[in-house]
Amino acid sequence: MNAPLYGMSAFSLATTTRLQDADQLEAALRQIGATRYHNLHPFHRLLHGGKLNKGQVQAWALNRYYYQCSIPIKDAVVISRFSDRATRVEWRHRLEDHDGDLGAEGGIERWLKLTDGLGLDSAYVESTQGILPATRFAVDAYVHFVRDKSPLEAIASSLTELFAPNLHEERIAGMLEHYDFVNPQIMSYFKRRLTQAPRDAQFALTYVKRHAGTPAEREAVCNALIFKTNVLWAQLDALHHAYVDGHIPPGAFVPEAN
Repeated sequence: MNAPLYGMSAFSLATTTRLQDADQLEAALRQIGATRYHNLHPFHRLLHGGKLNKGQVQAWALNRYYYQCSIPIKDAVVISRFSDRATRVEWRHRLEDHDGDLGAEGGIERWLKLTDGLGLDSAYVESTQGILPATRFAVDAYVHFVRDKSPLEAIASSLTELFAPNLHEERIAGMLEHYDFVNPQIMSYFKRRLTQAPRDAQFALTYVKRHAGTPAEREAVCNALIFKTNVLWAQLDALHHAYVDGHIPPGAFVPEAN
């Protein structure tokens, strides 16, 4: 790359950064993941290291459900942005991955196995009544982003999947080791994503490298990924503020005393 990716904000890269080809674009995207992906957030360190109590883990799973159930809505919006049939067909399996199909379990059902296993009432989880305001705002912003930005940016925003498998492996190992209320059956969502995420990420990466033909378009792709990392980071900021620092907002889930 011509210049390091310093000074990045939610919507802009450093003015000295000029991404001249697809290889420089990929390097920039991987640098964003290395420095901004939410595996680096302190809340994840606590979660995977066994430093949270059961109520705090419940709060994480409850809030994350809103993200999980919004992903197929987001993906349906992405599909609606494309007149190209081949892209729509490729993206369509993502809906089945999360929503499931007739007789086939999807990611949302697997997430509800997690919340059930943690002792949360499924009707309460699915109502999303107890989630944090920041969770709702962040996830809704992601859906609005893929609706309002270019189709290229909509696909680029999914590229956090490049970095997800390592996080899932860390989560599976850490939570099974440290929490006696976690078992392999309720961690099935993460096990399934170990194969789904790389497939999805490879398609999206190939797509943006092929279709981002100018430095401006490559910068837009990077900004889309930065936006998505901020969406994920903001959710963990809110969880930490509410359930680690103890500032639970009115109406949000309040764990039972541990």
